[in-house]
Amino acid sequence: MRFFIWCAFVCTRREHVNLQKRGFDAVYTTEPGRGELGKFIRASVLQGKDRVPKVVEAVLFAVDRVEHLEKEVKPALMEGKVVVSDRCVYSSLAYQGAAGLELEWIEEINRFALPPDLALYIDVPPEVVVKRIKRKKSVMERLETQRRVKEVYMKFVDNGKLISIDGDRNKSEVEQNILNVILDFLQNRNTA
Repeated sequence: MRFFIWCAFVCTRREHVNLQKRGFDAVYTTEPGRGELGKFIRASVLQGKDRVPKVVEAVLFAVDRVEHLEKEVKPALMEGKVVVSDRCVYSSLAYQGAAGLELEWIEEINRFALPPDLALYIDVPPEVVVKRIKRKKSVMERLETQRRVKEVYMKFVDNGKLISIDGDRNKSEVEQNILNVILDFLQNRNTA
C-alpha cells in the first residue's frame, strides 16, 4: 500500500499522469474530497468572504478527511494502486495551526487519518505562492496566512515528516525533482 501527499496541485496531477506513463496503476485524489462535504467546504469555507472560525474549519476538514480516506483512498490502496493525493493531515496541521490552534488538538481530531508513506512539501516563498495563483484566491491564500503556514510546514520538514522540494524553479525542473523522489521511493520500497 502506498499513499503520497504534497501541496502543489498542478504537480500532483502531473505526477499522477507521469506514474501512469511509467506503468504504475496510479489514481489521483484531492482534499477536500469529492463528496458532499468536500463540495460544501470548497464553496462555503474556502471561497467564503471571510474565514470561518478556526475550530469549525479544523473539524470540517477532519470529517471530510475521514470520508475521503474511506471512500477514495483506502479502496484504491486495497486494489494495490498508488494513490497520489493533493493534501492530507499535514495541510490541516499547517493551516489550522497557523491560525492558532494547538497542533496536538489538530492531530487528535485527525487520529483516524491514514498517514502517507511519502509526504512532499513544495517549498515556495509565500510571495511567489500568492503571485502564482491566477484564479480567485481562497480565504487561506492570503500572503500573511501563507507566511504562517510555511513556518508550520517547515517544522515538519525539520523533523523529517515531510521532504522539502524547492518549488521556486520552473515547472519542469520541479516536476522532474518530484518524480525522481517518488521513483526512488518506489524502487526502494519494492527492493526492501
